Amino acid sequence: MKDKKFDVVALGELLIDFIQNGISQNGNWMLEANPGGAPCNVLAMLQKLGHKTSFIGKVGDDMFGNMLKERIAALGIGTENLVISKSEKTTLAFVRTAEDGDRSFSFYRNNSADCSLKKEEIDFDLIASSKILHYGTLSMTNEPVNSATEVTLEFAKKSDVLLSFDPNLRMMLWDNESHAKERILYGISMCNILKIAEEELEFVTGKPQIKDGILELRKKFNIPLITVTRGKNGCVGFFDNGKSLLEKAVPTFTNVKTIDTTGAGDTFCACILHEILQNGYNDFTEERLEHMLVFANAASSLITTKKGALCVMPNKEEVEKLILQK
Repeated sequence: MKDKKFDVVALGELLIDFIQNGISQNGNWMLEANPGGAPCNVLAMLQKLGHKTSFIGKVGDDMFGNMLKERIAALGIGTENLVISKSEKTTLAFVRTAEDGDRSFSFYRNNSADCSLKKEEIDFDLIASSKILHYGTLSMTNEPVNSATEVTLEFAKKSDVLLSFDPNLRMMLWDNESHAKERILYGISMCNILKIAEEELEFVTGKPQIKDGILELRKKFNIPLITVTRGKNGCVGFFDNGKSLLEKAVPTFTNVKTIDTTGAGDTFCACILHEILQNGYNDFTEERLEHMLVFANAASSLITTKKGALCVMPNKEEVEKLILQK
């Protein structure tokens, strides 16, 4: 890959995940304010793996926005294009975690800062100086951030930047299912690297079987590398080498105690980008595909053993140790 200043730049939401952390003596929930937001979670893991990153987004000039800027800067994530809004508040998400680690969400996002990012506020020089641009769909739910996202993706394509997409569908943030599906398909149409959850793949293709869903996508879009996450059931990776479609399924790691699945998919996605940054985008074999997926599964399993994600990503040594224990 060409020598550029940044390995990965991500566009999207940066927010506070309020996660239940115990019960008070009066029987009330105690909530912990964890820095979060899927695109920035990806950058946090990439930083742990030794890559140079920067974030494009918008937060409020409030206690939460200022804390978020301080936290990502402390992690080494660039804040050159983190816009601070004087008029909108930082987005808040309240996360309830079940005993098995699965989550339900309540978002406080109406007229919030991340939704108000304008195309005039995008630093296009920053994008051009990156090898990969990563994005999701939360920056496509409404205007003006949707238009800012479209302009950014179009510029990146023209600037020899690889595009990485993770839908990260949160249906409660969309006005209707058809709008969400249309925007996911747009995001897919622009990307070179797709990480998608099993249920999201079925949502956009109507196919309950993963292989059928992949073949349906490939009728419309030429995406060489697609990974499908399956939660407790591991993941499946697909790569079109020009001659055939390679496929590899890898189970998850069961020798960890899951307490919170926040950031698992983001951690997985970061590890896919790590492999590409290290060894290039082409020439995948079944062996390389398996090695990449095992590492990504191990890292995403480790993040589920902690509350939150952005500030508690595992390092490479921890991931490799878990792999050896399997």
